[in-house]
This record gives sequence, structure tokens and C-alpha cells, in this order.
Amino acid sequence: MEAVIDRSTVQEISTRYQALIELVPLKSIHNEAEYENAIAVLNQLMDAGGADEKSPLAELVNSLGSLIADYEDLQPVALPVSPVATLKFLMVQHQLTQSDLPELGSQGVVSEILREIRDLNVRQIKALSERFNVPTSVFI
Repeated sequence: MEAVIDRSTVQEISTRYQALIELVPLKSIHNEAEYENAIAVLNQLMDAGGADEKSPLAELVNSLGSLIADYEDLQPVALPVSPVATLKFLMVQHQLTQSDLPELGSQGVVSEILREIRDLNVRQIKALSERFNVPTSVFI
């Protein structure tokens, strides 16, 4: 048997739904700002008891969580980049050659680093971090 909803009920549902989505973003997430807002609302709902599956908020939390997960699934995953690839990128960006990197050592040392025969040491990482004004973590 099919349920029949009259016009006044549809209007009431529409009005209540509009009021609800002004507070809880129950729609597809399209950008970082909407994502951050959805996360904030989800945290508030969970703090208000929605984390308990017996709570009347539990289904709302599940629905919002699914929308957040859908957005996260569509985001590109940043693949790890090797320290040498980072160094090569910075060299191209700054139009540098091996001879422009004396802080790494001799030309032979620089060549071995760029060919990944030798790893960067702590002193070299600190020097590159300072030179390019980037966190040391990009060379680790």
C-alpha cells in the first residue's frame, strides 16, 4: 500500500526540512568551507549525545557522517614525495644547478644526493630548510 501525503503535509515537511538544513548541512558537500562547517556541526551533535546510538540524534549524526565521508572519498590523496624529488623541484623552481648548492658539500656529494646514492644528513636538511624557507620535514 502506498502512502499518500497531502499538500499541507508536504508543505510542513518542506518548511521543517529547510529549518533543519540551516542548522545541519544535510546536503552534498562541495568545498572545504562546507566540509569544515559539516565537521563542526557533527562534533556539536556528537557532544550533545549523538554519539550514543540510542540517542534521537544518532541517525542525524550517521547521515551527516555519510555526507562527510562521501566528500573525503572524492578528495585526492597526497602521495608521499621523496626528499630528493622535493630538492629537485625546488632547484627547478629557483633555477639552481648543482653548483648552486654548496651547503650540501662538494659537487660529488651533491651529485650522489641527486642520484639517490647518498641520503641527506641532518646538517644538510637544516641548511636546505633555511635556504628555501620550508619545514625540515619536507626533506625527511
